Amino acid sequence: MSIVPSDIEIAQSAKMKPVSELAEFLGIQEAEMDLYGKYKAKVSLDIFKRLKDKPDGKLILVTAITPTPAGEGKTTTSVGLADALSLLGEKVIVALREPSLGPSFGIKGGAAGGGYAQIVPMEDINLHFTGDIHAVTYAHNLLSAMLDAHLHHGNELNIDPRQVVFRRVIDLNDRALRNIVLGLGGKLHGVPRESGFDISVASEIMACLCLAEDLMDLKKRFARIVVGYTYQGDPVTAGDLKAEGAMALLMKDAVKPNLVQTLENTPALVHGGPFANIAHGCSSIIATKLSLKLADYVVTEAGFGADLGAEKFYNLKCRFAGLKPHATVLVATVRALKMHGGVPKDKLSEENIDALDRGITNLEKHLENIKKFGVPAVVAVNAFPTDTENETRFLYERVKKMGADVALSKVWAEGGEGGRELAEKVVNTIKTTPSRFKVLYETDRPIKEKVETICKEIYGADGVSYTAEAENTIKRYEELGYGKLPICMAKTQYSFSDDMTKLGRPRNFKVTVREVRLSAGAGFLVCLAGSIMTMPGLPKRPAACDIDIDGEGRIKGLF
Repeated sequence: MSIVPSDIEIAQSAKMKPVSELAEFLGIQEAEMDLYGKYKAKVSLDIFKRLKDKPDGKLILVTAITPTPAGEGKTTTSVGLADALSLLGEKVIVALREPSLGPSFGIKGGAAGGGYAQIVPMEDINLHFTGDIHAVTYAHNLLSAMLDAHLHHGNELNIDPRQVVFRRVIDLNDRALRNIVLGLGGKLHGVPRESGFDISVASEIMACLCLAEDLMDLKKRFARIVVGYTYQGDPVTAGDLKAEGAMALLMKDAVKPNLVQTLENTPALVHGGPFANIAHGCSSIIATKLSLKLADYVVTEAGFGADLGAEKFYNLKCRFAGLKPHATVLVATVRALKMHGGVPKDKLSEENIDALDRGITNLEKHLENIKKFGVPAVVAVNAFPTDTENETRFLYERVKKMGADVALSKVWAEGGEGGRELAEKVVNTIKTTPSRFKVLYETDRPIKEKVETICKEIYGADGVSYTAEAENTIKRYEELGYGKLPICMAKTQYSFSDDMTKLGRPRNFKVTVREVRLSAGAGFLVCLAGSIMTMPGLPKRPAACDIDIDGEGRIKGLF
């Protein structure tokens, strides 16, 4: 039996093309690139002026069923599908998010794909890459520092320290920083107040980056960020603190998308990295729009299951950017569906049609949701060696009864060639089934109505309950004129409900909204449901324990 190399071993043996060759293939001029070594480059936004009249390509969203420890392979499928489309002779770009250091050193892993469907240089992408997330961190914390300095030096804006809502961020999982007290040590060290840290990818700065059209739009968004309230209850913004200019300066390079490649030398634009369970979970509008100008097909992905990433992709990103997805690929595995059907992880290798039948209800609900947005869907069955012929046949028959096409994906083991069937069916779907994309709700509806639309229509909840704090906050935001913003739900990724133990397609439940946060710069309200945290913690044995580097500079243990 052959031993499959680890992801990092496969990535380290990749034969990469110089990034200048990728740029030439895409029609990017030398003056429109900033090189970051031989295999990475940033693309200047000036390119949009030259390409403004060029027709857009076709946009394909890759999403997934509700994630389980059994694995789904959404990013792997995205990369493999792009490689397969390239093998079919199409000009294609895969547009992905940047990995956070939190999961890389924690438990989930990176976001560069896996097996023979990866983007490279994998180690760089999963570590500091081109410094974009660090820029987000420092722009965010600069605003925090300016806010505290303002409080210390007389507080001319009359900010109530008890109503400061802007926290600090760091791009690591560190539960000890969730709740902190600032300004201790006496009068010289600031004004004491309670605060906390979120992970950088949940920062409003990250959301602004991913939703901005250009650097000046980003600066305008920064100016709108609400950092706190006066004693009279009026909002105070980053613009009031005169912080937006310096923040934008820190982001002048980060606003440019990053050009890299897959193992099979398909171009990839990797930019922005918000999580989908606590943020909006999509790569940048800039990278997506540039990809659509440069390629005939663009494959992008949204984080976690379709109830989170895809919903936010449709209702937030597409709404803000005026995008129209032409097709959606829903990734599922036999193993994960059996787990949704009640099979424990150590029994997933055994054939179990009954459990698969029960678990398919999860996939069924996700397909129903995608159809509500008017986008044609193709189900990608990500193959595992333990899948039996009977299980795969059963899954195919059930999906076809749901009215969707289905294809087996073997991209993890075979790269682009293993995604040929999927690519052919996606192209056929786009050519034969027009997208009638629409958003789920209009933003002029009351806040609670929008929240309940998402919870009832997408999650299948019976209703929504609100804590007293959430009720008061919603009332306040509507009084301040923020009631017409769309909604970004923050909840567990492991269930349609806000209870991570409810697998499959749960019914007869309510979602509890415990807190509502304003992201005025990004342009949405964040509703925190259940016990979701905006600062993850490390597990008992973090992945960092197994990551190392030798004297030759060779990295080990990174996936």
